[in-house]
Amino acid sequence: MASIDLNSDVGESFGRWTLGDDSAMFQSVSSANVACGFHAGDPSVIRATAQKAAEAGVVIGAHVGYRDLAGFGRRFLDVDPVELADDVVYQIGALQALAATAGARVKYVKPHGGLYNAIVAHTAQAQAVVDAVKAVDPSLPILGLPGSEVLRLAEKAGLRAVTEAFADRAYNPDGTLVSRRQPGAVLHDPAEVAEHVLRMATEQKVKAIDGSILGVRAESICVHGDSPGAVAMAAAVKAALGDAGVTIASFA
Repeated sequence: MASIDLNSDVGESFGRWTLGDDSAMFQSVSSANVACGFHAGDPSVIRATAQKAAEAGVVIGAHVGYRDLAGFGRRFLDVDPVELADDVVYQIGALQALAATAGARVKYVKPHGGLYNAIVAHTAQAQAVVDAVKAVDPSLPILGLPGSEVLRLAEKAGLRAVTEAFADRAYNPDGTLVSRRQPGAVLHDPAEVAEHVLRMATEQKVKAIDGSILGVRAESICVHGDSPGAVAMAAAVKAALGDAGVTIASFA
C-alpha cells in the first residue's frame, strides 16, 4: 500500500474541561473526526478545532454520536431510528456551519463510540445513519468497521463506504473491537501501536487478542486523541509508516 489515511478523534473538550492535544495530533494525522456537540464538544470548541485543522491542512469529518454527554457517547442508547437520523443530520449541519467559518468543508462522517459499535450489527440504527448522511449530502463517505451493517447499507444507498482499522485498540478473533470494559482493550505502548499499524498498512493483517492473525483491508487507521500518550503514539505511527515508505494522506 503506497498511502494510508490516519484519522483521530478531536474537538472533544467541553467548556472549561480540556481533553487531548488536538494541535499536536494534527502534526501526525491527515483526517480529523471533529466531535459535533452530542458526545463532546461545544460551539466554541468545534469552531476552534475546525480552524486548527484547516490551518494544519487536515481534512475535517463529522464525528456524530448518541446524545450522551455524561457517558461520552460510549453507551448504547435504544433510540428511535427517526430520532437518531434527525440527531445525525443536526450534528453534521452544526459542524458544516462552524467549519465554514474557517473556510473549510466537512468531507466525511464517522460515527462515535457506542453508536459506532451498535451499527456494526444493529440494522435499524445503521439505516438511520445512512439515511441521515444521504439526506444531508450523498457525496459524504461514511467511515466504519469492515463488514459492518452501516457500510453494507451505505454501499446499497450509493454512498461511499470507507473501511477503518484502529491503531490503539485490541481485536477479537471475529474482527470486532475488544470491549473497553475488558482488560487489554486499549493499547498504550507507542512501539506496540506502531507495529500494529505497520502490519495493517503493509500486510493488511492484524493480530487478534488471542494471537490469531486476521485479514483487514482499511483505507483509514484511527489513533484516538483522548488516549494517554496519544500524541506520542501518533508520532511513532507516522515515523514507522514513513520508514516503511508509506505516505500518510486523507481518503477524502
